[in-house]
Amino acid sequence: MSRRGRRILDARGYVLHASPWRETSLVVQAFTRDHGCVALVAKGAKRPYSALRAVLVGFQPLWLSWTGSAEVHTLTRAESGPVRLLDGRAMMSGWYMNELILRLLGREDPHPGVFDAYEAALDALAGARGRPHAAALRRFEWLLLEQAGYGLDVPMPDFEQAGAEPALRQALRERLDELLEAPLRTRQVLMDLQRY
Repeated sequence: MSRRGRRILDARGYVLHASPWRETSLVVQAFTRDHGCVALVAKGAKRPYSALRAVLVGFQPLWLSWTGSAEVHTLTRAESGPVRLLDGRAMMSGWYMNELILRLLGREDPHPGVFDAYEAALDALAGARGRPHAAALRRFEWLLLEQAGYGLDVPMPDFEQAGAEPALRQALRERLDELLEAPLRTRQVLMDLQRY
């Protein structure tokens, strides 16, 4: 590989978290469909007239381009997709999903299924307008755990069903011992890897 590192063009993604770096830059934690979670330095993004300042916001679809071979890459371009408006409660749910992704998924480990579930959950949260967000969040949590290798070998419950949440909690309490002893999918993955 050259000293310049690799160049990624127009990767679909979302900003999960941004923090200040030096006087005028940001370190952006982004979640992309094809490259997983990536750390990007957005040079000059805090300047008042920066084109990146208005684009690097949470919950909005982006097309990101970056370069570099280090752990933190340099953002070279970001373009915004269609605007998605979230109200206060939906925004809190979105931040919760962002934290789950940041804490459960490894860096630069692509999970297209989680990305698609994240987008579907954001669409559901944006369209909820005062309705409960529980079904969208539970479906996302279930798929995230499944894709990360921590899912249970049971079918996904219907979270849209009225009263599903209390019924699911009761069923989990009744089956707690059985579920605690049930093999996680990560165990099966490890067993499969031992064959090689």
